[in-house]
Amino acid sequence: MKRLSNLGRRALAASLLASLAGASLPREASAAGLYFSDRGVRAVGRGGAFVAGADDLGAVWYNPAGLADAGTSILVDGTWLNFSSEFKRQTQVVDASGTVRRFDYPTVKGTTPFLPIPTIAGSYAFGDKKQYTLAGAILAPYVPIATYPATVDGQPAPSRYSLLSMDGSALVQLGGYFAWKPVEQFRVGVGIDMLVGKFASTVVFNANPADRVIGAPEDPAYDAAAQMSVGPIFAPSGGIGAVWEPEEHIRIGVAGHLPFWISSPATLKVRLPTAAPFDRARQEGDSANVSFRLPGTIRAGVEFRQKMANEKLIRVEVAYIREFWSLHDSIDVTPDAMKLVDVTGFPSPFGVAPISLPRNFQDSNSLRVGGELTFKGLFDYKMALRGGGSYESSAVPREWVSPLTVDTNKVQIGGGIGLFVGKNWRFDSAFSYIFAPEIAVDPAEAKVPRVNPVKGNPVATESINGGTYTVRALTLGVGLNYKFE
Repeated sequence: MKRLSNLGRRALAASLLASLAGASLPREASAAGLYFSDRGVRAVGRGGAFVAGADDLGAVWYNPAGLADAGTSILVDGTWLNFSSEFKRQTQVVDASGTVRRFDYPTVKGTTPFLPIPTIAGSYAFGDKKQYTLAGAILAPYVPIATYPATVDGQPAPSRYSLLSMDGSALVQLGGYFAWKPVEQFRVGVGIDMLVGKFASTVVFNANPADRVIGAPEDPAYDAAAQMSVGPIFAPSGGIGAVWEPEEHIRIGVAGHLPFWISSPATLKVRLPTAAPFDRARQEGDSANVSFRLPGTIRAGVEFRQKMANEKLIRVEVAYIREFWSLHDSIDVTPDAMKLVDVTGFPSPFGVAPISLPRNFQDSNSLRVGGELTFKGLFDYKMALRGGGSYESSAVPREWVSPLTVDTNKVQIGGGIGLFVGKNWRFDSAFSYIFAPEIAVDPAEAKVPRVNPVKGNPVATESINGGTYTVRALTLGVGLNYKFE
């Protein structure tokens, strides 16, 4: 068997480490791209329109200037993101005669476990007029950690080359914040935060040296399961925001957050193929480094407030969010002395070279409208009814959509209730549903390749992401806020 070319070595790196890329996507900022929903129980109930109106500890995510109104308080909430997806793969193959043929695969379904996503935050107001506020928070992004089956109808699952599972992944955002209200009409806030945690991923790659020569594409005997762990992740960043009230009915808010630059160690363990060339093969070394960028964000909102009879207060906000996902253009993977040994026909040991994996995301935009009505309700308890909705454009170009990163233009509708008990306690609940159209990726335009590091001829392999995608997402959340006198 011929020695592999430099291109083959790069392809091997891609196959061994593409899963590392999949495991290393912490999904900053908000709902587009690698998230599927914005966060916070009260904010979700307002349709995510919570930039100008942020006035409790939920402001740590939307606009740190709003912390100036949080006082000395504690916030704890949790939300379940019930996400499911279906992928019906379709490939386009050019046979030896030049005829283009299309093949359909069985539908594969991805699901997420019941796992409430938490927020824990606290603040302390001080100064002669309580004009200064310090706050800290621990929170987690609303990430759909989907699991796909390894087989469908007794055959290898068509999604296996993109993702099987991300079980074992854990990521939190830690932050410290400071807000200042020099006058009643103006607030400013800053925050320093960090993404901390790890990602685990299981995926399959294919290593068939006879691919398209005397071997069938995607021969299961040449499948190799890879288990990856990326971390520990320590990625610092920060944000700033301001709120201005030009008059008592209008509140204007703007905020921005810097990108996250991530560079983390990773380990990769591969179960090599069962095919004969790998009978005596083994892996030596399992460490690498993964680096990439996640987007910065800008937010702006205007809230209208109107007091009414019987202590009623109505608040309505319109907000705009732009997420700069075009920064997520590639994932760079550098192995550390990772080798394959005793593969028949290969140089031994065979070193894995660095590689840059293209992502080619695009900036996303979101428009949101929402608000709340506060009134005296049952048994004279103060209550708040909330509602809102948003439209968000996709951060993943259609040709790059895959089971690992499913995203599309979508509409999210939410609602919620707040119950005030005494002067200190507020209990919240919220729900939202995300309406996402079916995504059809033409196999002729699909870009995500099936990497084969040892194919015997230079013909490009079939893409792994062509086909149709259907997604559903529902969020349910509850929380409490305690504000000290």
